[in-house]
Amino acid sequence: MALISAIVAVATLGGFLFGFDSGVINGTVDGLRIAFSSDDVGTGFNVASMLLGCAVGAFVAGRLSDILGRRRTLLIAAVFFIVSAYGSGIAGSSIEFVIYRIIGGLAVGAASVLAPAYISEVTPANLRGRLSSLQQVMIIVGLTAAFLSNYLLAEYAGSSTETFWLGFEAWRWMFWMELIPATIFLIALIFIPESPRYLVTRGDVEKARGVLDRLFGASVGARKVTEIETSISNDHAPRLSDLIDRQSGRLRTIVWVGIGLATFQQLVGINVVFYYGAVLWQAVGFSESDALKINILSGSISIGSVILAIALIDRVGRKPLLLIGSIGMAVTLAIMSFAFMSGSLVDGTLELSDSAGLTALVAANIYVAFFNFSWGPVMWVMLGEMFPNQIRGSGLAVSGFAQWISNFGITMTFPVMLASIGLSGAYGFYAISAAISVVFVWAMVRETKGLELEEMQG
Repeated sequence: MALISAIVAVATLGGFLFGFDSGVINGTVDGLRIAFSSDDVGTGFNVASMLLGCAVGAFVAGRLSDILGRRRTLLIAAVFFIVSAYGSGIAGSSIEFVIYRIIGGLAVGAASVLAPAYISEVTPANLRGRLSSLQQVMIIVGLTAAFLSNYLLAEYAGSSTETFWLGFEAWRWMFWMELIPATIFLIALIFIPESPRYLVTRGDVEKARGVLDRLFGASVGARKVTEIETSISNDHAPRLSDLIDRQSGRLRTIVWVGIGLATFQQLVGINVVFYYGAVLWQAVGFSESDALKINILSGSISIGSVILAIALIDRVGRKPLLLIGSIGMAVTLAIMSFAFMSGSLVDGTLELSDSAGLTALVAANIYVAFFNFSWGPVMWVMLGEMFPNQIRGSGLAVSGFAQWISNFGITMTFPVMLASIGLSGAYGFYAISAAISVVFVWAMVRETKGLELEEMQG
């Protein structure tokens, strides 16, 4: 169990960096707009550019991990985190900034799909949901750490656009803070073993047995090797074409379910809160300082919600949590939409009554709680475990790509929606998406609680 704990701890550092890299942009929007003289569309692309790298990173990492292994691919991602953190802070132009953010996106995309898969492949079935959910805890901890770091830097400097230390603006230091955890992640990865399921797919059975013996004991390790070998096709190594059902010639149903889970997680608009939280609350009259404080509050609520999900996921199951989350998000998003509808524009700023502002704030934080109780951790848990061994890397590649492309679309369209249909229209769309996700989960998602990875059917 000590080795399993060590592997989970290291793998979830990837989740922390995923969260930090995603959340750090939240406090830098004003600095980017001023430094690069960008309009709304340009600012939106600066914020969303990382997500293009995430989509490519998730797709490539899923396949690359079938070739190089889970651990080696994460090592490459760790190097990319370091390069991106430094480059994003030193960038002198919008183009240069976008390039470094895309590099960071490659790392985030890789970590997003490989960390939960790696954890799933080294943990026992009865603990897999809880341990895989730690990935989401670390994502939220990373987000909250970024929000707190952003707040403190802006507070000490006077604002995110003021000079802080060594002649550089505070928003640049917000990016450089990521260098510390990224370096720790790189060093820690050197000391953990490769996934035994990957080793079996590459024909290195003895090495896989050695890892499994260390994880579960000799008797269980020998049995696991046999089970893994049985679940993997003997005629070829895993490949992307395995996603096609040989009998029907169509994409396997389980792959469509993975794509659906990945897409709906973004269509409910959660990353608008993560990426544009400061802009959102400033748009309804809060100061920059208060908006950054609200981000910290949201992050703290998120951590508590994920911890509750961890306590229930292996008892209640994955599907019930998804259904509860979808219903809760649909209701709270609708309340936010109605609250924003009651406001009026004054000099380009949406002004709400005290009661409407309080309603929107409370509903937003309950919405964040529902997301992190359900779709936040459960989607990543399911993507890491739901695919059969033969197609896990390829299934993660396609689903991860869909997740990040959806994320990019939602992030890019929010500034446009804000300008055209307002906050009420934008959150109304997210509410409708959450309502549709209830039907999707009910009809398409199969429970995976308690099943061994070798029992997963495609």
